[in-house]
Amino acid sequence: MPSSLVARPAEPSRRLLLRLAAAGALGLAGAAAAQRPTPERTSVTLAVGGKTSLPCLPLTIAEQLGYFRDEGLQVELQDHPGGGLAQQALLQGRADVAAGGFEHPVLLRPRGTHCRAFVLLGRAPQLVFGVGTRALPEFRSLAQLRGRRVGVTSADSSSHWFAQRLLARAGLAPTDVEYVGVGTAITPVAALREGRIDALADIDPAISLLEYRADIRVVADTRSLRGTHELYGGPMPGACLYARDAFVLRYPQTVQALTNAVVRALKWLHTAGPSDIVRTVPESYMHGDRSVYLSALDKAREALSPDGMASDDSVATAHRIVAQQLQATDGLRATAVGASHTNDFARRARQRFLVS
Repeated sequence: MPSSLVARPAEPSRRLLLRLAAAGALGLAGAAAAQRPTPERTSVTLAVGGKTSLPCLPLTIAEQLGYFRDEGLQVELQDHPGGGLAQQALLQGRADVAAGGFEHPVLLRPRGTHCRAFVLLGRAPQLVFGVGTRALPEFRSLAQLRGRRVGVTSADSSSHWFAQRLLARAGLAPTDVEYVGVGTAITPVAALREGRIDALADIDPAISLLEYRADIRVVADTRSLRGTHELYGGPMPGACLYARDAFVLRYPQTVQALTNAVVRALKWLHTAGPSDIVRTVPESYMHGDRSVYLSALDKAREALSPDGMASDDSVATAHRIVAQQLQATDGLRATAVGASHTNDFARRARQRFLVS
């Protein structure tokens, strides 16, 4: 029979090849998921000091895009007006993990509670201090705040310590002003506009909403790495996730799963455009002004951690700042640098998601 008449097997179609490739990819993904360690706890309560604030944006992204779920976790983001109240929830057993300023675990250890930060949300605090333009239209010096009311997110929070540090430089003792807890989001905006406070130490988007209408004059700004260095004399870590040492030791795979979700969210944020943010972040988090929210995010982009890891220099700065505060308020000494944090979980997550 002529060769041209010999029956040949039909060539697979392009559609079939694509289906086979997709099936193979799913099989590999399934195998990888099967090899991934299972979290010891599938349900975790995470106390957050301002769920809708920009420092906590990586948690919002991890929640909205299902990154916690992908890690086998059901995470309850327990919202609190400030980091001090989120810390209380952790210490009182109402939460397993807390999100707040890096100073929290550093301060808690010498006070007798051993906690450890395990993933960084920001590499700058994103805290801003400003004075009300109506309360102090002729503002010249922070010393003018003597006898005035200063808003902070909550007592014993990063914003509270931030304000105390700034005012101490101007010669004001903690008792020279009245500190008022005003939370985050829209509450501090209303408090300043209504004259219930004269100055404010807080975070975005609240600060940007006030700046937009010229309600506030910014005096100190740690939304940028440069501003952070000027204030603290070096790099300073921002928000982090931390938990009691006992939790970290007992549930290491649960901690790793949380870290994986956060690092994945950080990676997403570093390439996300405005349209991606608008599609992902709930509209209510923007407090009625999408453009101001996106502008605030643009200011804070470099403050986001690239990989969830804390640099040695930033940790050293945090311990130096906390040591100064402890000596001034508690008469205690800070613990050794490194005792209150670990990069182990973030390092593994970074390798997994190939974060540069």
